[in-house]
Amino acid sequence: MKKILPLLFLALAGAGVGVAQATPDRANLISEVQSCYAILQEFMSSPTTAIPPEVWQKAQGIIVVNQFKAGFIFGIKGGYGVLLVKKPGGHWSLPILLTANEASFGIQAGAKSVETVYIMTDSQTPKLLFNHRFNIGVDAKAVAGPKAADAENDNRPILATPVLVYFKEAGLYAGATVKAAEVGRNDEANYTLYNTTFTLPELVYSDWVQPPAELQPFINYVQHLSP
Repeated sequence: MKKILPLLFLALAGAGVGVAQATPDRANLISEVQSCYAILQEFMSSPTTAIPPEVWQKAQGIIVVNQFKAGFIFGIKGGYGVLLVKKPGGHWSLPILLTANEASFGIQAGAKSVETVYIMTDSQTPKLLFNHRFNIGVDAKAVAGPKAADAENDNRPILATPVLVYFKEAGLYAGATVKAAEVGRNDEANYTLYNTTFTLPELVYSDWVQPPAELQPFINYVQHLSP
């Protein structure tokens, strides 16, 4: 076992290098954005997971994350996410691809998809990604957000939190402090997706790049939820 563990570490490190060096395929990148769109639609379609209107009224940014949690010795999480930001004029930005990776070296069994929606309630929190990485729950406080079923409760103190987190798992009450994922910029993927050399700040806060037709429905959907 002592000999096997170093080999496993080397294999994981080598796999990471291979991913970093690979050139992103635009069709796959569009598929990733569209899958995050589908995740948000699925959240909103059920009263048990739907994000209520009072939260959308406060929304200044949204991150939808799709991760894969593999067990067997190393609980490696790999995945991706998409960021949209509400610009000063009230219009929502292009969907910008992010990385969403973390490693948990605990013994875990099985494998499952982990889908999460993060609503940012102020205009400064999305700018933490200017520093390339945003550790949600550490760089900015994050709590479990109220759901549509909690509409009768007074959620004003919760809505003042910079990040509201939505999971599909039951049992996490609204307002509970959350130590969530680390997300990061993926400029290389966005270069390919939008055929540009602009990075995240320019793509999010300018109108220099127009959205591809395949991604416009995602923007329209978020604009409808949070005009």
